[in-house]
Amino acid sequence: MLIFRIAARSRFGSLRYFFPVKTLALLAALCAFASATQLSAQDIALPAPQKTGGIPVRDALAKRSTSRNFDPARELTAQQLSNLLWAAWGINRDDGKRTAPSARNYQETSLYVLLKTGAYRYDAKTNALVLVAAGDKREAGGSQPFVKDAPVTLLIVADFSKMGKGGDTPANREMAAVSAGCIAQNVYLHCASEGLITGIRAMVDRPKAAAALSLKPAQHIVIAESVGYAKK
Repeated sequence: MLIFRIAARSRFGSLRYFFPVKTLALLAALCAFASATQLSAQDIALPAPQKTGGIPVRDALAKRSTSRNFDPARELTAQQLSNLLWAAWGINRDDGKRTAPSARNYQETSLYVLLKTGAYRYDAKTNALVLVAAGDKREAGGSQPFVKDAPVTLLIVADFSKMGKGGDTPANREMAAVSAGCIAQNVYLHCASEGLITGIRAMVDRPKAAAALSLKPAQHIVIAESVGYAKK
């Protein structure tokens, strides 16, 4: 059997690794497959959101709760994801205004959607997910074990450059936090209506997540919120 030798250096000196040629061929094939998979990742056009139906608002308020006991075996459909994102921060009027308020209608918030297939930015105007980074980036939404169980994690991100001349000021941070809270509550009520569970959290490694999503310096991750089915 042919053996292929790879030599490398480390702080411990010269290292040598020996691999069968067949093993190297298999490794090369796997690397090629992984590269092709990443290259095939693309934006996702969502189905039109369903803007009617669900349970009455007071019933949803009565059922609203936080739970992070996600079932890792159950995914959301494209229709469910479209409905969720529209409820959270979609356009609900012809003038472009949203399902959640923002100070002076700055609409400074972006929703980043972390799925098994990649990290995306929700484009409400086209009702699409714009690819930001290919591959499973859900851990960018938190290191807690349940994050990998949730099929969807949302990062609610404020862009202070969209908030007038003030930029990153304490006042703008407060207003952005209020907007994020309204979006998060929309998600809570939608999940209560649709038989899903959710939970917000502030514990996010923001520098790590910002690097994974290629965020601009003016963008600030306000809060994270995971969504999925309850484990039975």
